[in-house]
Amino acid sequence: MAKLPIENAIRTFRFQNGEMTQQQLADKVGVTRQTIIAIEQARYSPTLELAFKIAATFNVTLDQVFQYKPE
Repeated sequence: MAKLPIENAIRTFRFQNGEMTQQQLADKVGVTRQTIIAIEQARYSPTLELAFKIAATFNVTLDQVFQYKPE
């Protein structure tokens, strides 16, 4: 499966926030760990609501977590 044009810094923010696990982030935003894995690996684009929840979890803006990089 091809990577999507949306890149993210979720892994970086998880480690900057007490080495938060994928499961801990998933629990905070109400999705499965598999969803977080797929988003981190750019295999799945989150909904806008989920993207905002992830950014809010790290207390940063949406564009600090997600970047659109068309080919």
